Amino acid sequence: MRPLRWLADRWVMIVALLVIGYLALPIAVVAALSFNRPSSRLSYDFHEFTLDNWRHPCATSEMCDAVLRSVQIGFVATVVATVLGTLMAFALARHRFRGRSGVNLLIFLPMATPELVMGTSLLALLVSAGVPQGFWTIVIAHVTFCVSFVVVTVRARLAGVDRRLEEAAMDLYASEWQAFRLVTLPLVWPGIVAAALLAFSLSFDDFIVTNFNAGTTVTFPMYVWGAAQRGIPPQVNVIGTAMFGLALLLVGVSSPRGRRARPAPWARSRPVALSESTDTAS
Repeated sequence: MRPLRWLADRWVMIVALLVIGYLALPIAVVAALSFNRPSSRLSYDFHEFTLDNWRHPCATSEMCDAVLRSVQIGFVATVVATVLGTLMAFALARHRFRGRSGVNLLIFLPMATPELVMGTSLLALLVSAGVPQGFWTIVIAHVTFCVSFVVVTVRARLAGVDRRLEEAAMDLYASEWQAFRLVTLPLVWPGIVAAALLAFSLSFDDFIVTNFNAGTTVTFPMYVWGAAQRGIPPQVNVIGTAMFGLALLLVGVSSPRGRRARPAPWARSRPVALSESTDTAS
């Protein structure tokens, strides 16, 4: 009965590891194919091991231009969406105002709306406004759906921040700005970083909304879609593996900062009674 008891105690962890392994399997395949020299452009079998794909990651100049353009769009959209989403998250989490429930509904609408509907709606809006399609229309489209994910992520982090820490800082003669900069922002910073990484990933990966609002601008997902008709070069797997590795590196660097930013155990202890504090002061 000992093996059955061991499985009964750890079945949740085993199922979680199996699900994570299933989700990571396509990423492992892409990483393995980045070291592959296929037998033909239309073949995806593992034919021969090579490092040439990593030595020369740019198969064509069009692919490198598309990757650089996607990075630029992702960076601009991430900065704008993170700033706007963080401010909205603070407003929704810390303040009560008229129309707050309606704002919550509007925030979740871009997350629940199909990308096909959002892409066509943005296209109709921009065309009717006379905005020429290109780099900035893609940025506007990406900011539109990235803001919602930033608000949800930062607001979830704010829900776990104890307001008594800020009140204690202001009791020690700190101004509101000092309490925010020295107490609140370090506690919320891991959530902001996670929201920024999520926004950049969504922006870099998006194809449907981008395809409707790109005009003649070609991003990396659009290049991959176009190249699939004549054979995807193996360097595409190199770009995907490098982006995944960079995301893991950023998460690994920000995780220790988040652990250090957590309040100490004494900060979560029960409040001291008034009589105890009076006796201590006397």
